[in-house]
Order: sequence, then structure tokens, then C-alpha cells
Amino acid sequence: MPQNRYLDVHVLQTVPPSNLNRDDAGSPKQAIYGGARRARVSSQAWKRATRTAFADRVPKTDLATRTKQISSLLAKRLTEAHGASAEDATRISNALLKPLGIKPSKKNAEQTSYLLFFGYPQLDAIASAVQDRIGELAGLEDEALDAAVAEVDVKAILGSGHPVDVALFGRMVADIPNLNVDAACQVAHAISTHPVEIEFDYYTAVDDENTREETGAGMIGTVEFNSATLYRYATLGLAQLETNLGGTGTVADAVELFVDCFARSIPSGHANSFAHRTLPSLVVVVAREDQPVNLVSAFEKPVNSRAGVLEESITRLAAELTNATRNWGQTPVHILACHNGTADGLDDAFGASRPFPELLSDLKRFTADWLSGNTGR
Repeated sequence: MPQNRYLDVHVLQTVPPSNLNRDDAGSPKQAIYGGARRARVSSQAWKRATRTAFADRVPKTDLATRTKQISSLLAKRLTEAHGASAEDATRISNALLKPLGIKPSKKNAEQTSYLLFFGYPQLDAIASAVQDRIGELAGLEDEALDAAVAEVDVKAILGSGHPVDVALFGRMVADIPNLNVDAACQVAHAISTHPVEIEFDYYTAVDDENTREETGAGMIGTVEFNSATLYRYATLGLAQLETNLGGTGTVADAVELFVDCFARSIPSGHANSFAHRTLPSLVVVVAREDQPVNLVSAFEKPVNSRAGVLEESITRLAAELTNATRNWGQTPVHILACHNGTADGLDDAFGASRPFPELLSDLKRFTADWLSGNTGR
């Protein structure tokens, strides 16, 4: 597959009073852009929300987990599926992981010293590699056990056959570089298209058991919030995605899964306090054979409108996409859009808007055709 095949995903989403993603002081995250203070939601927060949403579409056993408990999870499989005692399973598990440099934490022997992102199927494959030798391995001393399991190439198992979430978001292990997986997906920090100020919600809680004579609040507190129309952006490198998945067969499925979950997901910070879950007002997917293009420059001059900012934001995004094509020759291969915009000229930039389920279906079909060399629409 040619290396320069990208799918850019642009989203505009209006969020009511909320605190989606807070900083260390509990304030909604912010950024200065174009000389104005904007609401911000970190890329990590939205990737986490997207990855969590995968569980609604894909069986958990086919996905990945990010945890310090790889050794205990492997030991659990050796015990439950292959009959090892808890003590033997722990020894065998630690021996299998030892060549990777994955050592127990000094604070907790049941955990590693850092988080590792890996697939449940990969863990099952490691356990299956020794399933017929459990009795033999259990009787060995530690040094002999290390030598006996050395023939199991755990590094190769963890380095291939990645589940979709590892393939998309990658893996970085600072101490073990050869376990790193380059991400096929990049996600930008979401920022508001307009200036935003933080507000404070003052609240009280009443003691239900107080008598009429006992007045006053049982508790007093504040929570910070803002509201915003957010511009969200992500890009998928299809060549890297193919490499991480081990072939083109599941790339179109992975693309459809990611775009669906990225568009529909939302970080859950203070969700019970604000019930902030909304759906996007615009999703545009742009296929490119040159380079990814983040269109945030459409909002370098912040949108200011007393009549609402969404329509103007949609119009500006359309103009920026058109300008990128006209001024830089960044001509898209294909564009698919779903939006609520009513301004003139949107079809010229985005093409005809379609319902989101139809967009996903068309995107999956287009991606499969594109990968096979047929770019017919």
C-alpha cells in the first residue's frame, strides 16, 4: 500500500455547561489560541473515551487492556484454563515475561512497575504456548524454569497480531523500545472555536434528617465549568494501520469502528453533575494522498456571535477546506460529510450531507475500494 494514504476526521460538537476534562486544580482545561482563551479537552481524554466505546461494538476478549497487572492476568489464565496452582502459575508467568525486562514492582509483587498496553488475545496466545507443559514447568527450580520457557517467543507474540485499539493508538514502553508500536491514529486536543470563560457553580447539600429548627446546609461546595462548541480532529494513517493489524483484511472495519466511536464518544468528567452528553453537529471525513491537514486555522480568529457560534463555525471550516485545496493544492481523494449546516456553499466544500449511519457505510466501502486500488465512488 502507498504510504501516503490518510483519513482526516473533522468534528464540530456543541457541549453545554460541563467539566469534561479537568486539570490538577479541578478546573476545565484551557488553551490560548489566536490570542483568546479557549476551552480544551486533551487528546488523551478523548482517545480514552473512544477506546472505552469500542467495548460496545467489539467483544472484550478481542480488545486490549492497559494495566500493570499483566503477570497476574497471565497467571490467572494458567490457573483457570490450564490447571496450574496459583503459586506455580505466578512463577511460570514471571518466567515467561522475564526476557522482556518486565519485572514485578518493588511496591507490589503482583504488578509491574509501569502500565503495558496489550491485547487479551495475545495474553491467551502466551498461555496456550505452555499449556501442555504446566506439570513439567511447575516442578522446575527458578533457573531451570527460566531456561525451559525461553523457547516461547513472548516478544514476538506481543509484537504482532495487535487488536484494533493497540493498532490504532500504539504502545510506548520506554524501558523496552522493541515492544513499541507506532500509532496509526493521531488525535488533536479539542478546542473551542470561540473565546470561553470559566464559571463557578455554587452548590449546597441539605441534611435530610435536620429538624425544622436546624437550618443551614450540611455541605457547601463549588465546581468549575464552561460550555463550548468544540473543533475536534483526528487522522488515520492507513499504511501504518495495515502494518499493525497484519494485513488489509480488517482495515476497513477498523476505520469504520474508529470513526463511529470517535464521533459518538465523549469524556465522562463530572457527567453526573452536568449530563453533558451530546452528538456532533458536523462530521467530515477527508481521504488524502498527500498529508494530513488539521483545519483548526479556520478558528485562529475566534468566532464571536450573539446568535450562536455553530453555523459560523461550520461555514468557516468549509472555507478552510476549500482554501487548503485552492492555495496549497491539497486536493482530497474523497470527502464524506454529515452536518446540520444550512449556509450556502457547504455542498461545494463537503459534498452532500448524509445521515451518519450512511456515512459510515459509505466510508467502509470506500476504504476497502481504496485499499484494493479501486477509487471509484
